[in-house]
Amino acid sequence: MSRLSFVASITVIAFMGTTLRADDLKVSRVALFNSGVGYFECAGTIEGNASSELKFRTGQINDILKSLVLRDFDGGSVAAVQYASRDPVEKALKSFGVDITNRPTLGQLLDSLRGVTVEVKTPNAVTGLIMGVEKRRIETERGAMDRDVLTILADDGLRSFVLADIAGVRITDAKIQGELTKALQTLAASHDAEKKSVVVNFNGNGKRRVAVSYMLETPIWKTSYRLVLADQKKPYLQGWAIVENATEQDWENVQLSLVSGRPISFAMDLYQPLYITRPFEELELYRSLRPPTFDAAVARPAAAPPAPMSAARGRAKQSGGLGGDAGGGGGGGGIFEGGRREWDKNGFADAAEMEMKLDDAGVSSAASGGSAGELFQYSIKTLVSLERQHSAMLPIVTTDVEGSKLSIFNVATDAKHPLNGLKLKNTTGMHLTQGPVTVFDGNIYAGDAKLPDLRPDEERLVAYALDLAVDVDVKSLPKPEETMQLWIRKGTLWQKRKYTDDRTYTLTNKAATPRTVLVEQRVGQGWNLKTPEKADEETSTIKRFKVEVAPGKTETLQVLLEMPREEAVILSNLGQDQIEMVMRARVISEPVKAALARLITLRSAVDDTNRQIAQINNEIEEVSQEQGRIRENMKTLSQNSDVYRRYEKKFDTQETEIEGKRERVSQLRRTLNEQQQALTDYLATLNVE
Repeated sequence: MSRLSFVASITVIAFMGTTLRADDLKVSRVALFNSGVGYFECAGTIEGNASSELKFRTGQINDILKSLVLRDFDGGSVAAVQYASRDPVEKALKSFGVDITNRPTLGQLLDSLRGVTVEVKTPNAVTGLIMGVEKRRIETERGAMDRDVLTILADDGLRSFVLADIAGVRITDAKIQGELTKALQTLAASHDAEKKSVVVNFNGNGKRRVAVSYMLETPIWKTSYRLVLADQKKPYLQGWAIVENATEQDWENVQLSLVSGRPISFAMDLYQPLYITRPFEELELYRSLRPPTFDAAVARPAAAPPAPMSAARGRAKQSGGLGGDAGGGGGGGGIFEGGRREWDKNGFADAAEMEMKLDDAGVSSAASGGSAGELFQYSIKTLVSLERQHSAMLPIVTTDVEGSKLSIFNVATDAKHPLNGLKLKNTTGMHLTQGPVTVFDGNIYAGDAKLPDLRPDEERLVAYALDLAVDVDVKSLPKPEETMQLWIRKGTLWQKRKYTDDRTYTLTNKAATPRTVLVEQRVGQGWNLKTPEKADEETSTIKRFKVEVAPGKTETLQVLLEMPREEAVILSNLGQDQIEMVMRARVISEPVKAALARLITLRSAVDDTNRQIAQINNEIEEVSQEQGRIRENMKTLSQNSDVYRRYEKKFDTQETEIEGKRERVSQLRRTLNEQQQALTDYLATLNVE
């Protein structure tokens, strides 16, 4: 299909609809997600080719363009969806024959309409063609002033009028008047940020069922709970869902689902038309052409002839375009395939592809719960009616649950008293989403709590008040670090050390009834429980211990934690004093002690040789300094004097002494190298338990 014929086909389809209108499409199903979006489904019946208009706020159009789905269930097809463009107003205004983009004054506007026929309203109306508007200096009662003067070509010649003195100007050219009217209407529409129309179109024969579904940004639905406690009875849980109808339509007998989960949802600007800057090209003037020069050709091997195109690939597959194969003459699903289906209790197809799967079974009389993929949903059993911009509380849970009262102590929460709490088990058969809980105990307000997300049969602690009837005293018994084992691997000393956390909890029950206190203690990674043998409950970071305290009695709980840790140090970096301290450890074995003693011997030999070398070097330095003094004295003496000859003899003796000491240092350095090598070899192969 050529480009021109394709454009023509689009034009025909866009205007082929009749003036028949569908019954009002009313909201029939709503699914609210707690990720800030909602699924809306409108259903109705049509006959023949029909259209329906839906109203949305301007800010909702992007979501409509991103998610709108149209379905015709009984053999029809969906056609184009029409909506008002949101072209930038400046660009739209420039498309009209009268340009008002720069807010022209009356003089500027009339000057831009030169050649247009107008009627100037003076005491006698004058009709003529606009020649233009100019500024003139005119004398007035307040002095000379610049005034706009309109000049027209009338039947009797050129006429000029001061704009400030005329009663008005009427454009008699109907086309220009129409362009100005449209420009002003476009400008007025740009100020309307409230509602926009979206027109959906359906093509087909006979009476048919249709549906329109879409996603919109919605307030997050919330849950709140009431928990009633009573002696000898199960706790009673009542849960409410708080929903808001923030749409532009009333909900009348809507099937409502509340879905928990976090589906990925984002907004994208599809409503604002996008334009790109195109390069501006100019025609090359013929007079600027120059004689071209051409490079010499290079011989190349002949190319193989192109392979013939197959018939399948050579022909473009014809598509029905809008309303063609995509809509299906007999499919009836619009962009989704589907045939005829039976009506369900809500007058709607029971197996439409985009229909929310709603489960009518459940344990609650108010709502039923079911899973939707990785999400969870409450399906409100009764149909919901809610006016637009109104809110409502809907019961989703009304049932007894399993739970036992107890007190929960955590020193990080309160250092003296536990919290009144409840071990709650979700026996509702439904997923409970997080929310606040108001607790009543014996028909008296007891406090507030926060319920986390709970799966069916999951247990969780809930705390709602401070239990002032129970006092808890916590004492921590400090213990020094203890070395448990020592061993040597390739010159590295390893030691296993034990760190201890010993706490004693003293619990006093001042109430007239017994208390079950659940003591929580945070346990870091690597810590092992020694006393008691095991915890009653534990999480990844907390261990819990249950303590029964009779009325007026006191109970104690000791929690002993140990953490072994291995530490390593390179033996060559330790001094003799540090090694001797390690040898005095209580858990050191005889082989390790003997190895360390041998290490001390080798280190002592190295240290002794170093001391000898240092001592001899000091002696050489002292003799060298004495020689320097003698040289200075000899400079002032006669070489034939006795003192000079005595200095010469002493200098010679010192030189002999220095040479001997330097030889000794060389011997000691060789010995030191041998000793250090022996120490290195010893440490490299030292493995002792």
